[in-house]
Amino acid sequence: MKIHLTLAAAILAALWVAVPGAQQTSPGAGPVIVLETAKGVIEFETYPEEAPKTVAQIVALVKRNFYNGQRFHRAEPKFVIQIGDPKSRDASLAGQEWWGRSGSGKPIGVAEVTKKRTHVRGAVGMGHSGVAGDADSQFYITLRPAPELDGKYTVFGRVISGIEVAAKVERGDVLRRAYLKD
Repeated sequence: MKIHLTLAAAILAALWVAVPGAQQTSPGAGPVIVLETAKGVIEFETYPEEAPKTVAQIVALVKRNFYNGQRFHRAEPKFVIQIGDPKSRDASLAGQEWWGRSGSGKPIGVAEVTKKRTHVRGAVGMGHSGVAGDADSQFYITLRPAPELDGKYTVFGRVISGIEVAAKVERGDVLRRAYLKD
């Protein structure tokens, strides 16, 4: 009987680790941000210890409803999805490839790139135009491990639920709402 209970506990533990979205946040993780799309919900934890200014910027923008109604202006299957350009709300600009070129107008001003957090599948990082300190409001979610991005972009979070939803997002999909999880 004792062996059966031990075996059952081991199987349950293995399933808990293997099931996407079943994992809890990492120790020391900060606020959890929820992204509601027509395809489902994505939740990601943040890392304020490694990227305090980046997390503060994103949290402030979420609280201002900055991301609500924006479109994912970049969606590369099996690579990344990206959001954070307020001009993406204007569907008439899509054909002109204008999406992805603007932000909140308040760059973070510092690159919080660290080797502690790498671009694993589900990493959440700050987009920038070539200079990491110019990062503003655009962030991305990696859909696969992307070591080629390590050391070049600030990783400030990780998807804890909904990576399968992120993989379904297409360019032009609307982010209905972004908010902090209670």
